[in-house]
Amino acid sequence: MEIKVLHQVMEWNEDVSAEVRKTLSEKKVCLINVMGSPGTGKTSLITELIARLRGSFSIGVIEGDITGQIDAEKIAALQIPAVQLNTDGACHIEAMSIQHILPQFDLHALDVLFVENIGNLVCPAEFDIGENFRITILSIPEGDDKVAKYPLMFTDTDCLVLNKCDMLPYFDFNLDRVEKDYRGVNPEGPLFQVSSRTGDGLDALTQHLEGRIRAALA
Repeated sequence: MEIKVLHQVMEWNEDVSAEVRKTLSEKKVCLINVMGSPGTGKTSLITELIARLRGSFSIGVIEGDITGQIDAEKIAALQIPAVQLNTDGACHIEAMSIQHILPQFDLHALDVLFVENIGNLVCPAEFDIGENFRITILSIPEGDDKVAKYPLMFTDTDCLVLNKCDMLPYFDFNLDRVEKDYRGVNPEGPLFQVSSRTGDGLDALTQHLEGRIRAALA
């Protein structure tokens, strides 16, 4: 499957996100913004979710990276339409770039569009890209202090996923601290403990996302 590589269009974000949201609403496409640090397992989680959701929904993926197309190649290997967005140094994706990429997809044939944002716990949280909802991924090896250090990322998310939970025995990671910090900034936000490697917890996360997607498409 050919991968199209586009580059970030840097323009003022305000109002464009509303235009993206309107376009996708008219086409009945749910946009999911996936955020987290480099190495947290964003691509792995997306591929596992694709495997579980593709029987119910038609899915596309926008892969955001500063450069390269390694992750887009992994998605394309699943026979899923993917577009690589290279930001050329920018630490986040902007709504204008999403707007420019949408014509690369047959939106009439899609139900769900995942966007893997740039690996960063700061900038992506500040930019609405027209998403229906956000998923933030925190992995066990990153440590249990990230919610306290980067509160905006966890305040403005609709769902927190603790990934790589199969590695808990090997790290000094306090689950109670993370949950307490998360509840302090996002009292109603769902929290899921999963392992993309073993599959543990993914059924519950998939069920939650399926409900959110159906609500967005209604």
